[in-house]
Amino acid sequence: MPTTVLYTEKSYPDDSVERRIYGPDVRVIFPKEPTTGLADLSDEDCAAAEGLMILRYKVTEADLARFPKLRAICRMGVGYDNLDRVAAAKRQIMILNVPDYGTTEVADHAMSLALALRRGLFIHLEAQRADPPAPWKYIDDPLLKRSGVQTFGIVGMGRIATAVALRAKAFGFQVVFFDPYLPNGVELGLGVQRAPTLEALLEQTDTLSVHVPLTPETRGLINAAALARLPKGAVVVNTARGPIVDIDALGEALKSGHLSGVGIDVVPVEPPVDPVPELMRAFRAREPWTIGRLIITPHSAFYTPQAWDDIRSKSAETMRAALLGPKAQNMIAPDSY
Repeated sequence: MPTTVLYTEKSYPDDSVERRIYGPDVRVIFPKEPTTGLADLSDEDCAAAEGLMILRYKVTEADLARFPKLRAICRMGVGYDNLDRVAAAKRQIMILNVPDYGTTEVADHAMSLALALRRGLFIHLEAQRADPPAPWKYIDDPLLKRSGVQTFGIVGMGRIATAVALRAKAFGFQVVFFDPYLPNGVELGLGVQRAPTLEALLEQTDTLSVHVPLTPETRGLINAAALARLPKGAVVVNTARGPIVDIDALGEALKSGHLSGVGIDVVPVEPPVDPVPELMRAFRAREPWTIGRLIITPHSAFYTPQAWDDIRSKSAETMRAALLGPKAQNMIAPDSY
């Protein structure tokens, strides 16, 4: 009998790409109707599935009980914090991800947020669209700062962060990173500097970009105390995961003027639900302290049509290798960061 792979969401118009990649040895099941969670999947499909494809939904230990034949779960993206890896390991179910589909897109997005803020694009935009418009001249503001006199600090130095570091170097920033899990010498290969501690990184950083996965160790990593270590007038950009940065502390630091700008693509709860964080409420209400200084995008940093197609094909290739061989790729250990 063919191996069965179950998709939890119907994200593409047909299954032509999947059938081409999997071949005749894999039976592909897409939901017939839109789904809002694993509960919408039929018991019959769950019972047959040996491979499970996850995009937005969480998978808990209780969910796994519905999948007696399950051998592999593929998170169709980079982050895997929505999967109970420990529970999967108890059942010897492989956890897989797709780490290479949107690297350039997220790096471009992070740099776009940083540059848009540091060049004062939105301060000037809002001033010129006001009624009446501001005088036809530049605005002197702490946000505007020459790249060459800034330290661009990066938390984490994985694939995306590496791409950001190279972009920041090209724009003339002095690039420094902190990542305790990388071996010595990575900084020499990239031609950047390395901070010995997070505190040392923050204290010298003018523009901070966050690029670590969400783990018990990194949850709340950039908290009020961490933000206070940044020099006055710093900018913070987060395109990683919302809970890594304390969004309430971020809002307070921006409102007080300690930070001159904030750009975020992620928030603690997605999609946001009421009551939304104060920072987001103020942004939507166009409160003066947010205008031109705060950019919020809806977890869209990864997206281009090309990246969306890559998610599709690379996820199928990853699942096929895990179930049919020759060797599983992109496996995530239960306790991995």
